Amino acid sequence: MNVKAILASAAAVVALGTGALAQTVGIAMPTKSSARWISDGESMVKQFEEAGFDTDLQYAEDDIPNQLAQIENMITKGVDALVIAAIDGTTLSNALENAYYADIPVIAYDRLIRDSEHVDYYATFDNFKVGVQQAESLVQGLEERFPDTETWNVELFGGSPDDNNAYFFYDGAMSVLDPMIEAGDINVVSGQRGMDTVGTLRWDGAVAQARMDNLLSAHYTDKQVHGVLSPYDGLSIGILSSLKGVGYGSGDQPMPIVTGQDAELPSVKSILAGEQYSTIFKDTRELARVTVGMVEAVLGGGEPEINDTETYDNGVKVVPSYLLEPLPVDASNWEERLIETGYYDREEVE
Repeated sequence: MNVKAILASAAAVVALGTGALAQTVGIAMPTKSSARWISDGESMVKQFEEAGFDTDLQYAEDDIPNQLAQIENMITKGVDALVIAAIDGTTLSNALENAYYADIPVIAYDRLIRDSEHVDYYATFDNFKVGVQQAESLVQGLEERFPDTETWNVELFGGSPDDNNAYFFYDGAMSVLDPMIEAGDINVVSGQRGMDTVGTLRWDGAVAQARMDNLLSAHYTDKQVHGVLSPYDGLSIGILSSLKGVGYGSGDQPMPIVTGQDAELPSVKSILAGEQYSTIFKDTRELARVTVGMVEAVLGGGEPEINDTETYDNGVKVVPSYLLEPLPVDASNWEERLIETGYYDREEVE
């Protein structure tokens, strides 16, 4: 090969490398009102950029039209891939059709996008297992704190009905709790069960707090609450505020067992203070790693690693998925799971 050919070959390699580096990933996140989504966004930007991608990270502040506009704008600007954590997983069909015709692959991120064939892959945690772990932790806490109680009085909270995951969390939890309710070990005093009744739109802690206020005034003037199934830390903090407002956690009223999810700092601190009992840790760094790997594989013409091809039917297709393992966290293991793994610094928590 002569010198000119060698230089041309080298230039081609450089051009290819430059093209790869110039690839841009659009990242659509639901809101900054939850610390969890801020962490997700930061983890993805960091890991995508370390892998040589540019990123366009947008938060929609739980406004559906805003998220739609952000995604459409990303498509118009010509991003090479989309990673979407949907506010409402049923509202994106038209946008995803536009992405498909623009040859832009779509990764659903921790919230399944429904009613569209143009969702290529889904990166998430084992969400049914999250619910199982929440219920198991609730029962463990009830046994520890109220060992001599024949029937525990428990109230149930669900996540946002427009988030497909909320149903997996609830169904997972009820697979543990329903047999105990039927056996008389647990009494849902209000009688409120089912996602159509206990769901909390937009995962809003203020809505959860108001509902807990109503439950207490309507059903617990002469009864004690022993436990509350809460699917998310932001709801747990609101529920705890309601309980503390009527004297739980002081005097002779022990704090009920309250669960959670996402290991957000306020809830970790609450666990250490003896208020919230537990949370479920979903390591957003690992979810970002899996998502980056999916995008790299798809844009490189390969097949990403998946470990589930059955669970997540979005109403049009079963979306190939990678499910990560969630981990329960309580006062007995928070250091091992949150500090020793480097997820939080000790100074942040204590």
